[in-house]
Amino acid sequence: MPRIVNPLDEMLFKEVLKEQQRIRVYIEKARYGKLKTIIEGIDEKEFDLDEIAKKLKAKLACGGTVKKGRIELQGDHRDRVRKLLGELGFSEDLVEVE
Repeated sequence: MPRIVNPLDEMLFKEVLKEQQRIRVYIEKARYGKLKTIIEGIDEKEFDLDEIAKKLKAKLACGGTVKKGRIELQGDHRDRVRKLLGELGFSEDLVEVE
């Protein structure tokens, strides 16, 4: 018999999961000396990285992509990413900015 999943339970589970994600934010040099902000550690099985990237790109007015289970944003946005991830429900305390 299939288990009936209460949508509220699933939402609460996702919220708890969000608060437990250890996220690493750092800078990488791209081609031609340009900088990109890398965000890794978000579980791509539980969260839609494309949707998170879309929201971050809109808030930061920059381009970016999702590659190899991590979000890449054009430019150096380390200072703002922690706060924006907090607004999306992730624990700011577990966002490590390098």
